[in-house]
Amino acid sequence: MVKKSAISRCGGVGMKHNREFEIAWQGLKPGPHTYVYDIDDRFIEERGEVDDSFKNWSAKITLGFDKHESFFMLHFDIDGYVTVPCDRCGDEFQLRLWDEFDLVIKLTGDDAGKIDEEDDVVFIPRSETVIDIGNWVYEFLMLSVPLQHIHPDQPDGKPGCNPQALKLLDKLSEP
Repeated sequence: MVKKSAISRCGGVGMKHNREFEIAWQGLKPGPHTYVYDIDDRFIEERGEVDDSFKNWSAKITLGFDKHESFFMLHFDIDGYVTVPCDRCGDEFQLRLWDEFDLVIKLTGDDAGKIDEEDDVVFIPRSETVIDIGNWVYEFLMLSVPLQHIHPDQPDGKPGCNPQALKLLDKLSEP
């Protein structure tokens, strides 16, 4: 028998501790569940430092949440765009965001100790009944932005950068 995923649709807006990014795991049946979050500028502004050069965030985060008895497997799939200035010509363009991240959450004893983290594994006490994934969504979204922001090439293979800026760069680089 194939289990269908439960799908929850959430918008990525609200306060820093917005409940829409909380997963009440004790009420979930074992198996896969899917959550979809639409992220925009307000989510970014509320979660971290605002970089004025990054704007018009539009991303869809699909979270696969697979509940097991003593651990959860989370798979974050990121798809979207952000407007950034080109590192080469300075003109703004829409940079494509796409990435995947996996995270394992392991349940520990009932002590109310703080949450411990290792690379891709997070340990939380069983007494925690709700998991707030908002900070991970923000972190993985930031990690999906490439370090280099250069216009993609046009379909004919020519650079997508501003041609006048490229001419000026060529002129300035001549000996």
